[in-house]
Amino acid sequence: MNQKELKELIEFLIEKDIAEFELERGDVKVKIKRAAEPAHAALPDSRYFAVHPAPAPVAVPAPAPVPAQVDLAANAAVPEPEESLHIVKSPIVGTFYESPSPGSPPFVKVGDPLEVGQVLCIVEAMKLMNEIECDVAGELVKKLVANGQPIEYGQELFAVRPTK
Repeated sequence: MNQKELKELIEFLIEKDIAEFELERGDVKVKIKRAAEPAHAALPDSRYFAVHPAPAPVAVPAPAPVPAQVDLAANAAVPEPEESLHIVKSPIVGTFYESPSPGSPPFVKVGDPLEVGQVLCIVEAMKLMNEIECDVAGELVKKLVANGQPIEYGQELFAVRPTK
């Protein structure tokens, strides 16, 4: 790689706002890492967020019941166990799209019957459109992400009630 090619590569990276780049060609290895601009360093990137594990549950002894009082509201608010749903997760990092193009109908809607191999959405990663397919037959119960939202590897995308 000559100096002119290197200069063009650096200008391209600046133009496309790429902060880090690495290229290995034979025994030539080029690594370019730009320092962050001070004005941007102060603002957090709102597209990404940190996920912290939930604290471990602590066993708290239940208070002794008072025989004179009966709390019917507490009994009514006991949640029923949630049915077992199959969760379709993202195999890659990218941007979630629910339809093949802007203005066209989504691939699937809540309540739709699903088949194995049916396209559920597209995840765009580095200008490549990756179709995400359903891996279980059933009914779509819930979409867990919004159209155009950045998603992470392993992020839950859909909840499917499998057919029996």
